[in-house]
Amino acid sequence: MSNADLLPSLLFKINENQLALEAAIMELTLWVEQRGSAEVAGNVRGALATISRNEKLINMTLAMLMAPE
Repeated sequence: MSNADLLPSLLFKINENQLALEAAIMELTLWVEQRGSAEVAGNVRGALATISRNEKLINMTLAMLMAPE
């Protein structure tokens, strides 16, 4: 496998890790919110919104990189 072939796989795994971290952070956000820290939870949700906004472009780019030529 050439280095050029490894790049799409690497980017896919990095994206997969990012989504897993997003899910874990959301779980912690819900936990914090249930304990009365709505302001902290709101701040975290704002940061997670950035991940959500970028997800579509990331997925489209990965699909293009992994598509057969």
